Amino acid sequence: MSQSVKKLFSDSVIYGLSSIVGRFLNYLLFPVYTYHISAASGGYGVVTNVYAYTALLLVILTFGMETTFFYFANREGMDRRKVFSTALGSVGAVSAFFVAMVMVFIGPISQGMGYPDHPEYIRAMACVVALDAFQAILFDRLRLENRPWKFFTLKMAFIVLSMGLNLFVFLVAPHWSHLPWMAWYNEAENVKYIFYINLFCTAIVTFGFIKELRDFRFSLFTFPLLKQMLKYAWPLLLFGIVGIFNQTADKILLPFLLPGEEGLQQLSIYGACVKLAMIMALITQAFRYAYEPFVFGGQKDKQSKETQAQATKYFVMFTLLAFLVVMCYIDVLQILMGPDYREALPAVPIVMMAEILMGIYFNLSFWYKLNGQTWWGAVMSSIGCAALVAVNIIFVPRIGYMACAWGGLVGYGICVLLSYFIGQKKNPIPYPVWTILGYMALTLVLFAVIQNVHIDNMVLRLLFNTAILLVYVAVILWRERALIAPILKRLKR
Repeated sequence: MSQSVKKLFSDSVIYGLSSIVGRFLNYLLFPVYTYHISAASGGYGVVTNVYAYTALLLVILTFGMETTFFYFANREGMDRRKVFSTALGSVGAVSAFFVAMVMVFIGPISQGMGYPDHPEYIRAMACVVALDAFQAILFDRLRLENRPWKFFTLKMAFIVLSMGLNLFVFLVAPHWSHLPWMAWYNEAENVKYIFYINLFCTAIVTFGFIKELRDFRFSLFTFPLLKQMLKYAWPLLLFGIVGIFNQTADKILLPFLLPGEEGLQQLSIYGACVKLAMIMALITQAFRYAYEPFVFGGQKDKQSKETQAQATKYFVMFTLLAFLVVMCYIDVLQILMGPDYREALPAVPIVMMAEILMGIYFNLSFWYKLNGQTWWGAVMSSIGCAALVAVNIIFVPRIGYMACAWGGLVGYGICVLLSYFIGQKKNPIPYPVWTILGYMALTLVLFAVIQNVHIDNMVLRLLFNTAILLVYVAVILWRERALIAPILKRLKR
């Protein structure tokens, strides 16, 4: 394995710890929510819906500055302090303006979103998304400077604090509600507490960036540089909006396509399904944290194309392994979900496959980012998004949340095909296509076996599924023995 690929994977481990370990700890909240908020109440649907809006707004408030920051900071002769101050200043100003507008027009906004009786949800999450946007540039600076451990510490601080406060509210507070100092607690307002805890923890993390904030200088903020950065960033903004809408459109549209209590109930169930399938998002995110600065920093490396090709193959290999692990042990993992949410389990493999395709699409996206032709991303994502929305609009009224799962798979599938075929004409990269397709075909065959072999005894069923999983592992070990053999030799020493 080349040194560049080794560095990619070592950085992925460190950056990924904050996401994978943090999200794993956050899974402790998943059963807490689904066991204490019934699907019939629609409360978890509210959380899913509001967070979907938040994800979309985060992309708008950062307006492509994350990737733009890396691109300009790595250009020859560019003053990184100017790039940092210009990026942070512009994102901070837009975020502050956004919060002010939400506070002024909170009535119409909460009414339009379907929460006229709970404007506090919208106020809290507006502040959260503004702080998240501001912190995004600060976290990117840590990545640029190869400071993964501070990145890890701050991410984990948020997760641990959030988890502790949520566990207190859901598990401890109900038993202490009779105490005088607990007069603020009302079990019927658990959804509000989720949003308030998020706001508090996000605000606390901001104090961890005091050193980076001291490096910000208004004198280094330059409008000529901002103009150049915006020229590069605006297609990324459109690309980002369309891309995140691919991920959130179903959760935003479902309450409108199924109005009233039914919509929020189905969204609660579907939201739990997506949460269970989130392991794919974790792997993709961890990979991205290390991959993006790595690619931009090494774009003059003659071996970068080969590295990108091999990294894409490894990404597919390990995400398919994760898919099979979840499918093999779904009987155990379903315990994480409250009983009234488990009807969504058939949607889990579809959502996970859509996440894999999204990760592949991200890997294929660097041909236009490195060439500065970011508008291609907006075009392709728009086409995929249109397909996703069409599937939702046509089929949600007929088959409910299952249409949301299939819509994501169709949308990302189209994006992958477009990006690959156009990219190979614009900037050919020697992806091992047949090897990747072979691993996918093997995974689908093994998944079909798991689904169609019915064994009533759970212990025997898990043993059988483990054997199926080992088939995939054995094939990987054999096919990739040139990669794995040196690792095994080191372990023997």
